Amino acid sequence: MANGPQADWRSRAQAFRADDPDPDTQRELDALLAAGDEAELRDRFARRLTFGTAGLRGLLGAGDNRMNMRVVAQTTAGLCAHLATLAPDARERGLCVGFDGRHKSRQFALEVAAIANGAGFVVHAFEELAPTPLLAFSVLDRAAMGGVMVTASHNPAAYNGYKVYMADGAQLLEPHDLAIARAIDAAGPALGLPRLARQAAERAGLWRSLKGVDASYLASLRAALQPMAAAGELRVAYTALHGVGTKLAHAALELTGVGAVVSVPEQAEPDPAFPTVAFPNPEEPRAMVRLLELAQREQADFAIANDPDADRLALAVRAGDGMQVLTGNEVGVLLADYLLEHAPRDGKNLVVSTIVSTPMLGSIAASHDSRWETTLTGFKWIVQRGLALRASAGLRFVLGFEEALGYCIGGLVHDKDGIAAAAHVVRMAAWHKSRGATLSQALELLYRQHGLFGSRQRAITLAGNTGLSRIAASMQQLRAQPPRQIAGRALISYTDLQTGKCVRDGHETPSELPHSDVLSFEFEGGQRITIRPSGTEPMVRVMVEAPTEAAAEAAVSELVTAVERDRPGAVRP
Repeated sequence: MANGPQADWRSRAQAFRADDPDPDTQRELDALLAAGDEAELRDRFARRLTFGTAGLRGLLGAGDNRMNMRVVAQTTAGLCAHLATLAPDARERGLCVGFDGRHKSRQFALEVAAIANGAGFVVHAFEELAPTPLLAFSVLDRAAMGGVMVTASHNPAAYNGYKVYMADGAQLLEPHDLAIARAIDAAGPALGLPRLARQAAERAGLWRSLKGVDASYLASLRAALQPMAAAGELRVAYTALHGVGTKLAHAALELTGVGAVVSVPEQAEPDPAFPTVAFPNPEEPRAMVRLLELAQREQADFAIANDPDADRLALAVRAGDGMQVLTGNEVGVLLADYLLEHAPRDGKNLVVSTIVSTPMLGSIAASHDSRWETTLTGFKWIVQRGLALRASAGLRFVLGFEEALGYCIGGLVHDKDGIAAAAHVVRMAAWHKSRGATLSQALELLYRQHGLFGSRQRAITLAGNTGLSRIAASMQQLRAQPPRQIAGRALISYTDLQTGKCVRDGHETPSELPHSDVLSFEFEGGQRITIRPSGTEPMVRVMVEAPTEAAAEAAVSELVTAVERDRPGAVRP
């Protein structure tokens, strides 16, 4: 056997194998060890999955850098150990546990429940597949200490994840993530963790079903919908993209009085292989093809897509003889205008978006005498900002949204919710129709009132540990040498949220936003570019706001090309 790094990877793999509770990954690791694949072993054991966007997400498989039963067990032990320190009745309040239709989701959820029960926690459990918004709702509905949703959202079939909610029903934030990470390290071997199977937990009074929580969710959604403008003449095409949204989405749309809902039949039921979409993200044009074809055949007024765990919503509206796919920003401003129009006119309304979402929201909020706040990318930041201002200033959290198809409406769920958003979109369309306008015409009117805001975004994926290194190098180079111009427009200012500094005309001022690995550049003519590495994948996102769509496309293409070539300095003159 070779000495040095390969021996180290083998020893780590052997230690993992000896503490692995899952026979499937035991066999997988046996095969890897027999093959002696150093590169693969390094990728699986060079690092451990860490908390990113509210939890863990990664490729399924054996190894510390994969999603598997051992990682789930130790993470749950760490989570429970931390939650137990936050309140004397933490164990009695318990943990809500849900799972989607992905590979291993049900098994992982059962392991979460067994470890939590073994730690003395009550577990409020979904017995069948559930959308992520329903798990988030259940944390509030049961006044639980927290929640775990086993899902990888819109990632490809090879992924799964572990999403954590705290007692406020919102996603995990600092300092809880750091405290949980320390508790995971202290959890000890996975095979030595106390476990209780369901029957034993039931006898001990520690296992409770979440059956019926969907009815509570729908009752709360019904109360939140605007009562006017029934949607009886509207036709909706829908897809769950092989995810778990169909049943709850159809029930939610029925609340609106919509005339007809037709689903893409081959995408209606959960299928962990996602056979008709390589990347089940409704932001991807190819993921929408079958939905748009169905909408055309059925002459639907609009088409709605949820991602596989139903926390995101994509929308296409009829425009002439075809369907127009709206961006997340366009859906967001339409919802903001509609919801603020129907909210009390008392100056207490609040809308929250991110630093990469359209600034058009600010103009719309001002026209409704409402407050607009921006924060970091991600719904954990959006919701926490909304909840904080509700508590400190008595504001009414009307809407939070980000350009990546996420919408949080009111206080029903403290996270993005593609199910509730679908119902509100239908009522919004019915209201505009009662005033003689389609959603496409309503959007055009908003542009006439508030100005045209073009936006483009691009995701750059550089796979593996070398990809992470290249992304880090590109970000460092951009920090050291900010681009002086992009697409012919000169740099005015830039903000580095990692250091917390803003630079304009050579003068530095502190940023009010939390520290994060984000760079934002402002150029002449209202052009803004934001660059953010993913918290869970070897990916960097480039987002551009510009006065026109053409200007935005030119800017994002130039910078994406430079980053892909690992030469971001090339955009300098």
